[in-house]
Amino acid sequence: MTPALFYSAQHKVIEIIETYNVRLPEAPKTGRPRIIEWAEAITLGIYQHTSTRATKKSVWSDFKKTIGCAYSTFVTALNDAGELVLEILGLMMQSNREVAHIVKYTDATDIPVCLNKNATRNKTMKGLATWGHSGKGFYFGLKMTMTRDAEGRLLGLKFTAAHTNDRTIFRRLNKNIGGIIVADAGYVNKEMEKEMSVPGSVLIIKPYKTMKRVAAAWQTAVYNSRFQIEFDFRNLKLFHGLVSSLPRSINGMIGNYLFALLSFVVSK
Repeated sequence: MTPALFYSAQHKVIEIIETYNVRLPEAPKTGRPRIIEWAEAITLGIYQHTSTRATKKSVWSDFKKTIGCAYSTFVTALNDAGELVLEILGLMMQSNREVAHIVKYTDATDIPVCLNKNATRNKTMKGLATWGHSGKGFYFGLKMTMTRDAEGRLLGLKFTAAHTNDRTIFRRLNKNIGGIIVADAGYVNKEMEKEMSVPGSVLIIKPYKTMKRVAAAWQTAVYNSRFQIEFDFRNLKLFHGLVSSLPRSINGMIGNYLFALLSFVVSK
């Protein structure tokens, strides 16, 4: 157990709830009372993803004497809190768009849900995960597309099947986001460039080397700063436990992604 991390996460959760006026579900008038309150469940989820704890079981072991509940009750509390985390991330992104830097970056990353050899036997994400291809080869899982600004604010987020077309996701994700939006060569499409380049919005996509197009010096400078979003993906996977094959339910798997994202956002 790392008390400093837990109390830091607890303080951040209270601050988030107050800042964004998050309405926590009311306690039921009948039935058993909740052993783990909503704010505490969110705190424990963030603690897991900011500490070295890879599983819910290890977090439960740290706090089982304090919490005083069975492991199954603990898991249910964290999985249920996933909906609240989704709401919090939505409120954060909505708020961030109002004060966002003019330069934004959009990119996608692979989210494998299991090893390739286990894909046909994976039941947890059946119907959601598909085969996809990234720079590392084929994988079975989801695709996460994210838009952030030059100052690190999260502006847009979308999980899709791994085989979904990047350009389709890009259009939907950035429909109401203005400014200078930077993307890599995988998003090259003349129709989309015209569609997205409207008053108040400029789309910059690095052209292929074979394309007869010359970029202005400022466009090259802006594009060269795109590595920031790639570093975000790296940090999410290495230090916040974004990718995992351990949860045994859809709620647990999606909750893992959401808690990892919230942990990453509040750590900035």
